[in-house]
Amino acid sequence: MSHIQIHAVTGAFGYSGKYIARQLLDRGHKVRTLTNSIHRDNPFGDKIEIHPLTFDNPEKLTESLKGVAVLYNTYWVRFNYKTFTFASALTNSITLFNCAKQAGVEKVVHISITNPSEQSCFEYFRGKATVEKALRESGISYSILRPAVFFGGKEDILINNIAWILRRFPVFGVFGDGNYRLAPIYIDDLAKLAVEQGRNRENTIINAIGPETFTYKGLVQEIGKAIGKKRLIISIPPTIGYILGSIIGKIIGDVLITRQEIEGLMADLLYVDAPPAGETRFTHWVRENAGSLGKHYSSELTRRRNKLR
Repeated sequence: MSHIQIHAVTGAFGYSGKYIARQLLDRGHKVRTLTNSIHRDNPFGDKIEIHPLTFDNPEKLTESLKGVAVLYNTYWVRFNYKTFTFASALTNSITLFNCAKQAGVEKVVHISITNPSEQSCFEYFRGKATVEKALRESGISYSILRPAVFFGGKEDILINNIAWILRRFPVFGVFGDGNYRLAPIYIDDLAKLAVEQGRNRENTIINAIGPETFTYKGLVQEIGKAIGKKRLIISIPPTIGYILGSIIGKIIGDVLITRQEIEGLMADLLYVDAPPAGETRFTHWVRENAGSLGKHYSSELTRRRNKLR
């Protein structure tokens, strides 16, 4: 009887993890998820094994990784908050890799970010670089995927919430001149790339970007045109933008945007000069999904609270 390999995904009930798990199931793989969100809606039913992501219990985490051939790691946090921090995410990620090594995992496919640097003044990018280094030094075969921005699926936050603002306000403020760039990748293209990398045992680092590059201002204009809300786009100082974002965030009970996200965006850190790894064009997708885009706000904090239910 042939041995069926197990593929494990951190956060298969989240955003990118859900699409990776679906790709694996569609290809006939046995899938296990390690998740902080045991009670979150499970779109897969009994098709996947569910294990808690026990960073505070390395022995149990190692046991959960036993028999796993490939681990797809999507775990990270978007910002510092009272219940989660970059520092804890860094420590947890290193724990995960150590446990994977002890459990005999053959390959880790890790979702990172464009332009990570251990010398970065931004804790997000610095932390991502440190996690990458820990993986490279773990002795496990790895593929590091570096996306800038995802689009697609009802779980999307950034693109959806830009559309949400455009639907509700007569003007849209971009930080500074708005000419900093990004190349969003379709979430299913990212998932396919991850699963393809899981098939080999080579060490690779791939800039996981889409086929179209936009300025931030151009991206907003493209979304506005697609949903029929061609708003006046004005340049505002980043500090004012942060204050306005904080006010909106308090009203809706979420963190709309952080200082680090604004500064990282303006520093062109979501842009790389590299060949595209995805094939789905944002301009096509946004027109096809214009009817639903931005109709409802997507909350980062609500998503994280759901894991506790």
